[in-house]
Amino acid sequence: MSFVRSWLPRPFLSLVLLIVWLLMNNSFSLGQIVLGLILALGIPLLTEPLQTQQMAVKRPLKLIRYILALLWDIVVANLAVAKLILGPTKALQPGFIAYPLNLTGDLPITLLASTISLTPGTLSAEVSKDREWLYIHALDLPDEQALIDEIKQRYETPLKEIFQC
Repeated sequence: MSFVRSWLPRPFLSLVLLIVWLLMNNSFSLGQIVLGLILALGIPLLTEPLQTQQMAVKRPLKLIRYILALLWDIVVANLAVAKLILGPTKALQPGFIAYPLNLTGDLPITLLASTISLTPGTLSAEVSKDREWLYIHALDLPDEQALIDEIKQRYETPLKEIFQC
């Protein structure tokens, strides 16, 4: 089994690469299949040393609920941003906040930062080197503490539950 694992470190990725290659070329000729197999086997082998071990999802059902809530928040935030932009722009109060992180691990912090950037009206700017602060820009920031509380309740707390960190 370790021999197969050494030559095929990511079997699902290899399969996806082969399928995408064949679909992109719109050809199932023998040459394209052979070239696709070479790429599908070679790319994971070359990139395997670059992979780092990430935290595992401990609660997959909570992850599904998190994704659904995020999709809903994106729709609602799009409407709110449209209303802000179509209204008087002088009323906007853009600003930066330093958000205190309670998450540990690169993957949960990255997911939180990505979630914030995906939600219209907010953008993750930087994570501090000590991983204790996330700097966020908000299009309209009338109450800094309200934004911090909302992010903690809607995003960070569920991520802590999902990854148990």
